[in-house]
Amino acid sequence: MTLPRAFYEVPLAHRALHDVARGRPENSRAAIRAAIAAGYGIEIDVQLSADGAAMVFHDYALDRLTHNSGAVRLHSADELKAVPLKGGDEGIPDLPEVLRLVAGQVPLLIELKDQDGAMGDDLGPLEQATAAALNHYKGPVAVMSFNPHSVAMMRDLLPDVPRGIVTSAYRYDEWPLPKATCDQLRDIPDYDRTGSCFISHEVDDLDRPRVAELKAQGAMICCWTVCSVDVENEARQIADNITFEGYIAALDA
Repeated sequence: MTLPRAFYEVPLAHRALHDVARGRPENSRAAIRAAIAAGYGIEIDVQLSADGAAMVFHDYALDRLTHNSGAVRLHSADELKAVPLKGGDEGIPDLPEVLRLVAGQVPLLIELKDQDGAMGDDLGPLEQATAAALNHYKGPVAVMSFNPHSVAMMRDLLPDVPRGIVTSAYRYDEWPLPKATCDQLRDIPDYDRTGSCFISHEVDDLDRPRVAELKAQGAMICCWTVCSVDVENEARQIADNITFEGYIAALDA
């Protein structure tokens, strides 16, 4: 299992090419259209609705990105579609709509947000909804998650769709997880078990020996989140590609 070449060739717009000052909120249709028009790949996030739909939204709660409040997973898909995003004039899209919008024009990277709450294996509905949406999708697409159990489940549900693990330095003060869990995940022990072909690693931790080891074994190395040209230039000394936001990445890197 390898990533389509397109994932190496163009930078990936983090949460699509968002710029709320220009009416393009994170993970919005407007941000997705802008990324397509510019020729960038797109990274999006999915969360679960109360009725089992995969919604294209980053946070677990509505508060930061909308004028509503409360957990995303307590609202139905229709309710979420009617919740306006701050800085735009549209509601929260579901994954099938976004897939129709992208339609294989650019590479699409989908992050499944951890639904267990502790990187455990109490999972299933979001993975199933994502797999159902992707079942007949045509175009370069890959899935990933911080939770290796989610990645393993996507392997079973969609064995032909490339998958990877989102990886991190897992600094104790930045993660609401037990130290033992951070220590385990930091070493990326599940790469082979999940049948992954890439990682997306925290950009300021790319010099970690385990990253070099995986790259030497053939893993594609992406990174999150690059916010300047200087950081991009440094990251590309190790990473095969980047996810970026807050500036315009060069397409001929």
